[in-house]
Amino acid sequence: MENSIVHAIILGIVEGITEFLPISSTAHLLLTERILGITSSAFSTSFIIGIQLGAILSVIIFSFKKLGFYLRNWLIYFIALLPTALVGLLLYPIIKDVFLTTFIIIPIALFVGGVCMLFIEKRNTKEIIPIEGITYKQAFLLGLFQSLAVIPGVSRSASVIMGGRLLSISRIAIVEFSFILAIPTMIASTGYDFYKNGFSYTSHEYVLLLIGAGTACITASIVIKVFLAYIRKADFSIFAWYRIILAIILFLFLII
Repeated sequence: MENSIVHAIILGIVEGITEFLPISSTAHLLLTERILGITSSAFSTSFIIGIQLGAILSVIIFSFKKLGFYLRNWLIYFIALLPTALVGLLLYPIIKDVFLTTFIIIPIALFVGGVCMLFIEKRNTKEIIPIEGITYKQAFLLGLFQSLAVIPGVSRSASVIMGGRLLSISRIAIVEFSFILAIPTMIASTGYDFYKNGFSYTSHEYVLLLIGAGTACITASIVIKVFLAYIRKADFSIFAWYRIILAIILFLFLII
């Protein structure tokens, strides 16, 4: 992180913009680190994981009025969390030491994910199931889809949203579900990462985390409102094309 507050703010903004859009926040954070010339380290990797809590806080604030409904249906989200938690625990060393440090994975995942999104949007036009109608079986399947996001570039929100579209869950419902599912998922992944690293960071590094998370919270609060307003009128195709174009640019960058 080069001990830079400016870098923490920039990465926080990137996290806030990309966390809930189906374009992979991790991919954009890793790409931003490269652009800023930030050297990969144990802390920089943990920083990418940790600032997601800021974006999650924005969801809690945004969903406060419906918090009672979500708490009454906690079992649905717990079931959806299980596959991701299991995959994360089993693959944690690979995720942190291989996936998050191998840049070529990102454009491949972005491109494949974008093509899949286009295919699903064209093949699946039904919007039948509201958020109240999601069953335990569907929640578990959505958790399986979310577990794919351990691969940088896949996108946690994209995998849940596209899984929901395959299950005929309405766009608004699956976006809202992905928001709420992010809360336990990100808290668990961040807590486990800090536990594995023994909370061994310096006081200045913790300050950088707080700055990045705070910036992410403010930015994500704006993006959530804009995203929901957009999805009420359109589909996810624009995000699919964005992923494909970005993947091609990154491929060319790697070749050059």
